[in-house]
Amino acid sequence: AAPGDSPNTDGIDISGSSYVRVRDTVIGTGDDCIAINGFCSHVDVARVACGPGHGISVGSLGEDGAYQTVSDVRVADCVFNRTLSGARIKTWQGGSGYVKNVTFERLRMIDAGNPIIINQDYVNNRTGSPPSNIQISDVTYDGVSGTSSVPRAIYFHCEEGTSGNGCDGIVLKDVHIAAAAAGVETYAVCVNAHGTSTPSNFPSVSCLAP
Repeated sequence: AAPGDSPNTDGIDISGSSYVRVRDTVIGTGDDCIAINGFCSHVDVARVACGPGHGISVGSLGEDGAYQTVSDVRVADCVFNRTLSGARIKTWQGGSGYVKNVTFERLRMIDAGNPIIINQDYVNNRTGSPPSNIQISDVTYDGVSGTSSVPRAIYFHCEEGTSGNGCDGIVLKDVHIAAAAAGVETYAVCVNAHGTSTPSNFPSVSCLAP
């Protein structure tokens, strides 16, 4: 464990690895509880309690224009307690590659910031920088519930890149994220994000494009 304000103290960093399982652990740190980095595939994370920390992240990917890929990731039955983010995918501007076949299921958020977030201008939104050409596709959020410390509980900021597609195949179902503060309503924001969201999800994610 590390204090919540300790910089660059990832709990578990996974890079260049396949068929990795992380099970039944408690992680408290000042950065990502688990970071799934470039050239990883078939990573299975289950029953992790994260907090304090920055959540469980795919990335960051594509720093300094790098080509990186991540595929076939499952994060299930985890709890995020007062974390900076929850289920997160993050890529740098200028990078290339792909993220595909990622599933977040049965996650519990307790006063978490950014419970569901895809951010393709990670760290710096540099004027004049090339967009992220890391194609994100087939990402499912199934059974994510609890409370958010910020009103914007769901945020998909995707780059069109050279493909012009943004994020494709995003699926949300059985999602219910309320505000931790009384009298506040949560909401979703989508930029260049495409997929489906069931009508019962809260907040509504009607901003997803077909």
